[in-house]
Amino acid sequence: MNARAAAVAELERRIGVPFRDRELLERALTHASVGDGARAVGHYERLEFLGDRVLNLLAAERLMALDDKAREGQMSRLLAALVNFHACARVARRIGLPDALRLSASATKIGARALDSVLGDACEALIGAIYIDAGLEAARAFFLTFWEEEFADLDAPTIKDPKTQLQEWAQARGLPLPAYDLVGRSGPDHAPQFVVQVTIEGFEAEQAEGRSKQEAEKAAAMTMLLKREGSQ
Repeated sequence: MNARAAAVAELERRIGVPFRDRELLERALTHASVGDGARAVGHYERLEFLGDRVLNLLAAERLMALDDKAREGQMSRLLAALVNFHACARVARRIGLPDALRLSASATKIGARALDSVLGDACEALIGAIYIDAGLEAARAFFLTFWEEEFADLDAPTIKDPKTQLQEWAQARGLPLPAYDLVGRSGPDHAPQFVVQVTIEGFEAEQAEGRSKQEAEKAAAMTMLLKREGSQ
């Protein structure tokens, strides 16, 4: 058994869902970069579309059960904190999804396996696959188990977003503000992928992708921060 096959087996063990449809699971774990868009290569974009809807349903259902007096505005705010690519990426890391992902060599080289945008999408795709293969109850069990920490952190202090952190990092060193440029867009209209490059004078530019221009900018800022961590 190779390393990735072992990672997939460990992923199934952790989530407690032994997939009957192996092709479905493989598709849920395959990034669109594999095969350079060849139609013969099934990837997770359609499953991500479904998984996002299932996740929103389960989160809304749980929020209503936790507080039968909560107003719609309050629940919408909490829902946004529970259902976003950062939360999904944290869950992806808890279940060992990064090592189970199937990526192209080029995507692996640029560090896509560590990006919240990529991991968040893959986590949603996995939820969609669980829903298809094992049903809503299995998807609900997965959600209640692996979103437990997200619910526990709902009242935690808000963390500054990566763009704000990078701006403050640059200002503290007397550097010009970061500049963001859209350098690529791919995917179908219902599930576009944007590639953004962030530049700070005197440093190597960094790129990242996301489901929106804003998500891609945040991912690029985080990549820059991680690369510059410890820089003076």
